[in-house]
Amino acid sequence: MSSAKSDKPLVATYADHEVIMPPNTLRRALGVRDPNSAEDPVARAEAALAQLSGEFSGWMSAECERLDQARLAVRAQGFTAATREALFHAAHDIKGEAATFGFPWAATAADSLCRLIEHTPDPDRIPLALVDQHVDGVRAIIRERARSDIAAVAETLARRLREVTEEFLAHENRDRHLDGILAPVTARG
Repeated sequence: MSSAKSDKPLVATYADHEVIMPPNTLRRALGVRDPNSAEDPVARAEAALAQLSGEFSGWMSAECERLDQARLAVRAQGFTAATREALFHAAHDIKGEAATFGFPWAATAADSLCRLIEHTPDPDRIPLALVDQHVDGVRAIIRERARSDIAAVAETLARRLREVTEEFLAHENRDRHLDGILAPVTARG
C-alpha cells in the first residue's frame, strides 16, 4: 500500500525541542460526512439500537440461563478449570451487557461474582452458597426489572453481595498483598 504525503508525521522544530504530530488516519477510516446531509450516524446507531431493544429481554433471559447452567455445572463437578471459566464468562458477559440491554442493576451483582471467581486463590474454597446467592440475585434483578422499586432493591442486594464478597476475599487473601484485589465499591453512574 503506497504511503501518501499526509501519512507522514509533521515535525515542528524549535530551539530546545521538537513537536511530532502524527497523521490523523481515523478521519479517512470513518469517511467524510457531508455537512449538508441530514443523516446523523449517532442517530442512525440509536435507531438501530431501538429496533433491537425488543430482543434485549430475551437475550438477557438467555444469558441468565447460561449463568444458571454454569452454576449447576460447578455444583455437579466442582470448580474445574472449565466450570470456573464458564461461570466467570457467563457473569462477565452479563456485567458487560446489562446496562446496554436495560438492566443496569444486574451489572453490579454480576461484577461481584466475577471478582469472587477471579480473586479467590483456591476456587475450591468458594462457598457454593455464595455462588448461589450471586446467581439467584442476578436472575432476580433481571426477572423483576419492571418493579417500581427495583432500583432500590437491586442496589441493596448488589451492595450486600459485594460486601460479603469483599469480606471473603480479604480473608482468603490475608497472606497476600491486597492492592488490586480489594477495590473500593464504584459509584453508580
